[in-house]
Amino acid sequence: MGEKKSRAFIDNLKIFYNLANVADVKSLVIHPATTTHSQLNDEELESQGIGKATVRLSIGTEHIDDIIDDIKQAFDAI
Repeated sequence: MGEKKSRAFIDNLKIFYNLANVADVKSLVIHPATTTHSQLNDEELESQGIGKATVRLSIGTEHIDDIIDDIKQAFDAI
């Protein structure tokens, strides 16, 4: 899965907020290579274990079944 599919996956999530935030109780999703780590070059990203397809999920307090269902439907949509 490349960056394009990663972004499509993120766009298809319904419960997750596309937002980098600390100490939040809601589920969050970001694409680190273009957000929190966008200042790094490709070598530096690789050394940090961040690929173009890397997606970061921060699981919140929503019901686990809802979270799993949301992730499944987002994968199915791409």
